[in-house]
Amino acid sequence: MPDVTARAPESVGLPRIRVGDTGDDAYAHPGITPLAAREGNRAAVAELLDHLGIFAFAVPGRSDHGTVLAVAAEDRARVLEALARCLTHSPGHLSWLQESPVRAPRPRPSTDPRAWHAPADAIGVQVSWYRTDPGGHLLLGHEYGCAVEFWSRRGDRLVAPRAGRGAWSVAAAGPNVWGAGRMFSRFVSDHTAPELAPPLATRPEFLVPGVEDIDFPVDAVYTWVDGNDPAWRARKAAAQGVVYHEEAASDARFLSRDELRYSLRSLHLFAPWIRNVYVVTDDQVPAWMRTDVPGFHVVPHREIFRNPADLPTFNSHAIESQLHHIDGLAEHFLYFNDDMFIGRPVTPHAFFTPVGAARYFPSPNRIPQGPVAETDTPVDAACKNNRALLLERFGRVITQPMEHIPYALRRSAMAEAEAEFPEAWARTAASRFRAMTDLSPTSSFALYYAALTGRAQPGSLRFAYVRLSAPDLAERLDKLLEGRDHDSFCLNDTFSTVEDLEAQQELLDGFLGSYFPTASPCEHTGEERVPWPNPNR
Repeated sequence: MPDVTARAPESVGLPRIRVGDTGDDAYAHPGITPLAAREGNRAAVAELLDHLGIFAFAVPGRSDHGTVLAVAAEDRARVLEALARCLTHSPGHLSWLQESPVRAPRPRPSTDPRAWHAPADAIGVQVSWYRTDPGGHLLLGHEYGCAVEFWSRRGDRLVAPRAGRGAWSVAAAGPNVWGAGRMFSRFVSDHTAPELAPPLATRPEFLVPGVEDIDFPVDAVYTWVDGNDPAWRARKAAAQGVVYHEEAASDARFLSRDELRYSLRSLHLFAPWIRNVYVVTDDQVPAWMRTDVPGFHVVPHREIFRNPADLPTFNSHAIESQLHHIDGLAEHFLYFNDDMFIGRPVTPHAFFTPVGAARYFPSPNRIPQGPVAETDTPVDAACKNNRALLLERFGRVITQPMEHIPYALRRSAMAEAEAEFPEAWARTAASRFRAMTDLSPTSSFALYYAALTGRAQPGSLRFAYVRLSAPDLAERLDKLLEGRDHDSFCLNDTFSTVEDLEAQQELLDGFLGSYFPTASPCEHTGEERVPWPNPNR
């Protein structure tokens, strides 16, 4: 029998380590991501089948996490024999697939003899090698495995043993064709690094656009400031403007806890469908950041502000009012504050519908009633200003601010809002510090404007908000890390001081480094990194 272990993890020198309290062994993989785990499992099984000369093709399966390969049912015995040899050399996990299981099949270690007891109605087998980072923080398990389905031959057709997202049957004869990686997972787009989601050999019957497909590009935009930068602090001190509320100029608004590094890691790990990433700054670049990575751009304020006299600015509302002027920005984009994170793999469908409508996430809180008052916080004042303008224009009253979830925005909606409300927009852009007259362009106004013009609708995500000044911060962070069950979370504070930062930093360093152990392509690591997405695809 030919060598069938060439791509299994142990054969390429990956060590196995015990992960956490689960008792699971996993292969330690530098630079591991969910997509890398998925592709590693698929490649090992595909190479095995290729060595055996078994004809196989990729199928759009039920899950976005793993992959599915179809083989003819008459090859079942040969496939299982070869898998047994492979998993003896490089132990992993397997589970048996059933047409309509009562519950998800339980994976067992391949070293457990019970793992190989197939139920009578098994229609396939799923194989995985658990992966983790060298520190053992991130466990990528059986959900990223490769399933092998046994398709029955009926005349000149091969028929699927269970429902998937594609055709029920394919022609038994004829060659395979190549299908883009996004045909087999919604976590993949045409802009995902091709080594993480290569084209797969499949059948022509699957190469048809589906009603649920998102085929438009989605970009990500960050705003970032380093409040410890002496040059920036000098500009701030020299700036003219009246600060009406202590929160507007609070040092906490400008503290950098290195969140940006880890938020970018969260995108790299859990949203690999993003096309381009833009970081908007006041001529600041973190020491750890690379600026030569395709698909990653640092954008100075002066490149997006239409009125140069509005600079320098220390008002996030003003900066956000200009984001849609970023050159090359996609129509659909996510706007992140640097304290927002993606907590687990999400698809673009979490933020946009297949026809392009943006999703927004209202907070259970309420905007205070009445006109703007001097006692209002900057957030409440901006919400009230938003409400007044939208009521005047559309005759509808907004009552809720938005959660601190990445804001799904339409570039065209922001441009229209700026054109329709030029005075309020220009006044916001010209406010060097947060002012009572501000709008909150991205976190509320543009979202509701898009909704009222038919381009946005409410959505729902599992989300957590953690205030860094909370006395039980350590317990809250531990719960987030242990569960890893939130789509997004925000680590936010408004009134912390530099002294608070020193006390919080040790907790944050441990939490963020454990939650997001894999460096993104835009970090200096001493090693070449995979490019961000491929913007030319």
